Amino acid sequence: MSLAWYLLLLPLAVAALNFLLLQKLHTVAALISTVSSVATFGIAYSLLGSTASPEPYHWISIGKHSLDIGITLDKLSTGMMIVVTGVGMLVHIFSLAYMKDDSAKARFFTGLSLFMFSMTGIVLANNFIMTFIFWELVGLSSYLLIGHWYQKDSAAEASKKAFLCNRVGDFGFMIGILLLWNITGTFTFAEMALPSGLATGVLVTALLCIFCGAVGKSAQLPLHVWLPDAMEGPTPVSALIHAATMVAAGVYMLFRVQFSFPESHIFENNAGTIISWVGGITSLVAALMATQQDDIKRILAYSTLSQLGYMVMAVGLSSGEAGMFHLFTHAWFKALLFLGSGAVIYACHHEQDIWKMGGLLKKMPITGMTFLLGYAALIAVPFVTSGFWSKEEILSAAYHHNKALFCIAVFVAFLTTFYMTRLFVVAFLGKTKSDNADHAHEVGPLMYLPLVLLAGMAILSATKIGGLDIAHTLSAIRPEHHEHPSIVLLVSIGTLVFGLAAGFILYSGKTKDPLSLPLFRNRFYVDGFYDNFIVKYFQDAFAAIVHFFDELFINGLFVGGISRGAQGIGLLIRRMQSGNLQTYAAFLSLGVLIIIYLIVF
Repeated sequence: MSLAWYLLLLPLAVAALNFLLLQKLHTVAALISTVSSVATFGIAYSLLGSTASPEPYHWISIGKHSLDIGITLDKLSTGMMIVVTGVGMLVHIFSLAYMKDDSAKARFFTGLSLFMFSMTGIVLANNFIMTFIFWELVGLSSYLLIGHWYQKDSAAEASKKAFLCNRVGDFGFMIGILLLWNITGTFTFAEMALPSGLATGVLVTALLCIFCGAVGKSAQLPLHVWLPDAMEGPTPVSALIHAATMVAAGVYMLFRVQFSFPESHIFENNAGTIISWVGGITSLVAALMATQQDDIKRILAYSTLSQLGYMVMAVGLSSGEAGMFHLFTHAWFKALLFLGSGAVIYACHHEQDIWKMGGLLKKMPITGMTFLLGYAALIAVPFVTSGFWSKEEILSAAYHHNKALFCIAVFVAFLTTFYMTRLFVVAFLGKTKSDNADHAHEVGPLMYLPLVLLAGMAILSATKIGGLDIAHTLSAIRPEHHEHPSIVLLVSIGTLVFGLAAGFILYSGKTKDPLSLPLFRNRFYVDGFYDNFIVKYFQDAFAAIVHFFDELFINGLFVGGISRGAQGIGLLIRRMQSGNLQTYAAFLSLGVLIIIYLIVF
């Protein structure tokens, strides 16, 4: 049982060690963080499939209620820990090379370890209070890592944007936790049960407030705007936080809620309908925006948004197992794509515009081939990639529960194939389009080894490896196999063929984008609306309120009132201590009269 606590606390100990003692020993800090990530993966693998939970530690008593720090070990949490520690380990190894010349490398790896601790806490938490604490720590960790290069204004602004967007969602999340506690009488997941006769409206309100946390953390509409801007951070951060773990925390949390009520289809109500439609619309809008982006990391960021929408939609359709299965497979191939883009950016001297690349498959064969496998998994090449099996589960769930959402999901599958084909054709095929791309060469083994391992998982994570069906072992993650309607398979193959054809026909041999769709390129103008209206007027209104209270209470009553009171008292005492003998005699006489009055009367 102590292994579970080691799994949780080891990254925290390493983060503290790096921050307190190793800030100037950059290489040592980086190696210790990397070794700890390997150790946590080993512990997580040894706990895979465990169902026992260690004894919780008592923390706070509030009346009759007790808040504990406890760990849940079940197939859901141990399966998710394989994702967190596995991707985290490979990102650490990749970062040894990617960040080798960074002057703040120790601070970067401290942030990675703190993030690993925070994300582990979310996954292993056995109650909502502990979940919320680590939920906020993940927000802090992402703020520090996105803004690692804080000297750049864009990075500093992106970290603040991510932090604030998540705080908006977390406010609703906190209300939802309290409402669910009021309904069930407990914060502990394993003890939750819906009382008989519960009003549907109360449950729906609580679930939608809980969903607010997922909207922020998993970047769903309308709080999606932080995720693409978070690409200003180092590319390994994008792979770790914004492809595989942090953004998946919202989906994991929703499924944890569903998993805590095994006898109740808790999302089969208006809350589930709203959640599924938010996920479906997010998936569609993000895919449309991805078709017109030129930054290689932003294309992948909008792809992540779109795939997260798939997962959220599945949870809302009461098919959380399908959503978690897609989360499991998506983590590996999207981390591969992000780290592959990092290798490309590194080799092209920090060039990120795909229209200034080209011909990279020949110049970077290992990176190019592994990126190709990640691309194949994302577009769900039938029967040979992990993404195909998990995407089929979501399409099948949508087909059975909501035909309109099924149509949206099918169109998103076509768009995914189209924009990823655009990226691969422009960046990796054809002729080089700039000097940076012309001088590109293959990266070293510390970078391409994680790519090779992730490429293997992109193909094999949904199948049996050496007799072990990893995903099926995580039965809480993978749905039971059943036959899907033939129309789902036919539609999947059709979207793949049409997407590939459209991408190759439109972009082969092109040096600039033949399509110009300002609405998609400018991200539906949502960011501009937030910046020019919401943020501006909110700041003005908030500043006016603060100024009013500052003048009325601070200056008027507290600072001003206290200073004027002190001035008046000082004036009175100064007059009493004037040095004039007649004044002293008058005060003495007045004092004697008061004493006589008190004695006599």
